[in-house]
Amino acid sequence: MAQYKTPNVYVKELSTLPASVAEVATAIPAFIGYTELVTDKDDENKSLIGKPIRITSLSEYEESFGGPYAEAITVKQNPVSEEFYIPETEETALAQFFLYQAVQHFFANGGGACYIVSTGDYSGEVVDTDFDLAVLEKVDEVTLFVMPETVHLSEELHYGLHKTALTQASKLMDRFAVTDVKQLSVLDGNIADDSASMRDNLAGELNELKYGATYYPYVRTTIARHYTDDTVTIEYADERVGGDPQTLADLYEESTAQYNEIVALLRQNYLILPPSAAVAGCMAKTDTSRGVWKAPANVALSQVLEPMVSIDNSQQENLNVDVTAGKSVNAIRTFVGKGTLIWGARTLAGNDLEWRYVSVRRFFNMVEESLQKSTAFAVFEPNTAITWLKLKTMTENYLRTLWQQGALMGSSEDQAFFVQVGLGESMTEQDILEGIMRINIGLAATRPAEFIELTFQHKSLES
Repeated sequence: MAQYKTPNVYVKELSTLPASVAEVATAIPAFIGYTELVTDKDDENKSLIGKPIRITSLSEYEESFGGPYAEAITVKQNPVSEEFYIPETEETALAQFFLYQAVQHFFANGGGACYIVSTGDYSGEVVDTDFDLAVLEKVDEVTLFVMPETVHLSEELHYGLHKTALTQASKLMDRFAVTDVKQLSVLDGNIADDSASMRDNLAGELNELKYGATYYPYVRTTIARHYTDDTVTIEYADERVGGDPQTLADLYEESTAQYNEIVALLRQNYLILPPSAAVAGCMAKTDTSRGVWKAPANVALSQVLEPMVSIDNSQQENLNVDVTAGKSVNAIRTFVGKGTLIWGARTLAGNDLEWRYVSVRRFFNMVEESLQKSTAFAVFEPNTAITWLKLKTMTENYLRTLWQQGALMGSSEDQAFFVQVGLGESMTEQDILEGIMRINIGLAATRPAEFIELTFQHKSLES
């Protein structure tokens, strides 16, 4: 007890509440791709390539990385009606670079904070060696990988980068890869060929595949393709001499009526995007409104007109179940009166009874990371019954809250979870002598009393 040497009023604050678990964020994606700007706006000698930068809005993206890629678009004139049109081959082509619009799609679907990793500017082509995922290993806040522009690569390279993301996710055990099935033909997507290509080219052990999910097909958005007047070429039905307007910029001074007609046409020239960015946004929205344990499925995609491939029930059965390797594909489907929905929530480990669902894997990522960080104080505590009681109480309180919110199955706590800490429960006498403090927990995420068990271990003060 403190010895006070002078008369006074002394206040001693006593903590009567047990330690609590601080829950980590669950939907902070890292977008990796090409940007307009690759140097700091305040210091041109400071490169932004390979440096994760956190943003919370599209305006913050523009502040650091600039705007979208301006596509080269050809507008032709019908020789009979003399109306202008855009060839179908251009309407269904993917833009060379579209990370800006992918991030825009992410925010439109409910996304919040995210990281941007620039791989280069718009001057070159998409190259697999530009995608250095290792820079994200030290960014602890990242929980999702999104790399939509890799669909421009060959199947081998595209899925090779997915394998890299899955490997990092399984190593760190705190993130999840949201990937796209590459459509071999954007206009005439073949479900069987596209899914078979993914399953043949995406390698990975079961321990890696459970940390990712893939989505199919691409979607036509309500985002108009970006252009400038100089990047729009006009091809007339009749032959024109060199002095006549050849670009939209030339036409502006010559014919306001034709200029406005073409601009109206370009405003309806909608961009096609892989679905991963929108899915990541839906995950963020679902995590906020319902919880990470709610499957990100039966959720409508915003700013989407239609999927590029129509999928029926029988076709989806083959996407859901891969009897050989278990690499499930989550379908994007359109339903009358409902719009375009995410119609699947399986991981790439679709045959694994414990980890086949996206919601289960991401929920356990959250619980593992939250408990690992919140129990770290035990490293500096004696490995005694008092410390064990603190750990058990805070862990049980956290899991009880999750159970009450509907994250765990079971009509009672005993059916929903268990926590074991202490001598004879999670540790032996030898463990205690060596300073090993171990916590065993079991969570019933899918069925009551069917527990998936986790073990946390800290090196504490040796007895």
